[in-house]
Amino acid sequence: FWSVQQKIAVVKKEINRYRQKKKSQEEAQTEDILNSILPPREWTEDGQLWVQYVSSTPATRLEVVTLQEQLDRRLQERQAREAGICPIREELYAQCLDELIRQVTINCAERGLLLLRVRDEIRMTVSAYQTLYESSIAFGMRKALVAEYNKTERQARLKQLQ
Repeated sequence: FWSVQQKIAVVKKEINRYRQKKKSQEEAQTEDILNSILPPREWTEDGQLWVQYVSSTPATRLEVVTLQEQLDRRLQERQAREAGICPIREELYAQCLDELIRQVTINCAERGLLLLRVRDEIRMTVSAYQTLYESSIAFGMRKALVAEYNKTERQARLKQLQ
């Protein structure tokens, strides 16, 4: 018969195995979510296929501060406009947001997925506004051309009547 201490040791080992297995499953799930959010980058170099995965290492406070400094530096280097529509600024902020989503997802997958939904909704809204803007410009141009045509037609008709 086993002593009470031996039984406790066996139970502790089983609990630790369970925790380790659960932790491994959570890490695998987090990596799957990260890979779906930011797919691995694949390229061929010297006839060899390379795959680069997103890091699943949690970010430190220093890395977050560094990210902010890099964003500011790149905005200046690429001469992004501070106001108005600027594709350079849009691209850099999108990259920064993707990195923040990655960092949040590592700590809490559900929060990261929610941020991803918010990001995608904002992108769709901005895209809809861009489409609306472009179609309104085209509409305005058509109306201006029709008005110009009607003006010259009326002037010619007026000369005929005189």
